[in-house]
Amino acid sequence: KAFEVDEAADGLEGIEKIKDQEYDLILCDIKMPKMDGVEVLEAVKKLKPEIPMVMISGHGDLDTAVNTMRLGAFDYISKPPDLNRLLNTVRNALDRKELVVENSRLKKKVGKNLEMVGESEAISRIKDIIEKVAPTDARVLITGPNGTGKELVAHWLHQKSDRSGGPMIEVNCAAIPSELIESELFGHVKGAFTSAAKDRAGKFEAANG
Repeated sequence: KAFEVDEAADGLEGIEKIKDQEYDLILCDIKMPKMDGVEVLEAVKKLKPEIPMVMISGHGDLDTAVNTMRLGAFDYISKPPDLNRLLNTVRNALDRKELVVENSRLKKKVGKNLEMVGESEAISRIKDIIEKVAPTDARVLITGPNGTGKELVAHWLHQKSDRSGGPMIEVNCAAIPSELIESELFGHVKGAFTSAAKDRAGKFEAANG
């Protein structure tokens, strides 16, 4: 695979290039003039969060490098870089970028399919409530007869919330036998009951965040 590489002499120049062009991956030194690697990482996360960043650390920067992982760096590599490790990290980071881009493309596609149609007073009122409630941490109970679009409202709330990047987990309680509902919601450990062959995360854990 041929890589096309662009260089920047310092952090500021790097940021200007990132603003103007599309990159699949950024390798960023930690100690740089004008703007250090941590500042560049923070700026890129705001500008183009989907681009993976691999930090390059000198011997004395290891603590900082580890800390950059908390700030969203994909990985860090110590100087002098081991070429095999570098290539592996580059491949993994590029694979992840593809997944992130594909994921957001699919989310947009799914989002379009879930459009709420209608201009009536009642529909407008529901849309207004969703817009108000979605950005908050309020718990929402959606009620109504079968076929009135409760699931659609739930999807809209999720999409417009700050948690839209995470999964929306659906549970059809009517389809789960009453003796299994607890394990379905809270999970179970291997051997908890006859058919529990391995540990299993519950729906609450899957929906965390």
